[in-house]
Amino acid sequence: MGHTILIVDDSPTEIHVLKGILSKQGYSVLVAENGEAGVEEARASKPDLILMDVVMPGLNGFQATRQLNRDPDTSEIPVILVTTKDQETDRAWGLRQGAREYVVKPVNADELVAKIKTLLGA
Repeated sequence: MGHTILIVDDSPTEIHVLKGILSKQGYSVLVAENGEAGVEEARASKPDLILMDVVMPGLNGFQATRQLNRDPDTSEIPVILVTTKDQETDRAWGLRQGAREYVVKPVNADELVAKIKTLLGA
């Protein structure tokens, strides 16, 4: 398979949980602990997909997703927002920033993997 997924989240617990789900599926995992680092890592490593938390200090997930979407180098990378914010307005706003999918924490592993496979065409 050989797909690489970047996790952008400021919570070590969430990173651990997501890494576990992705590793079991055979994905390579990169990690960034905030929005700024996530944007830099995406530009540097061009992952196949990004899992982006929304609530982070500094650059939040909505802002980071918008930056990635507007950059020709990273605009093709699908972003899934993974967040505790489960309001319909948050979902709509996230998708308007360029996210392709929206998953609410706590993450349902099967749902997340299904969305990743759909976006990666696997």
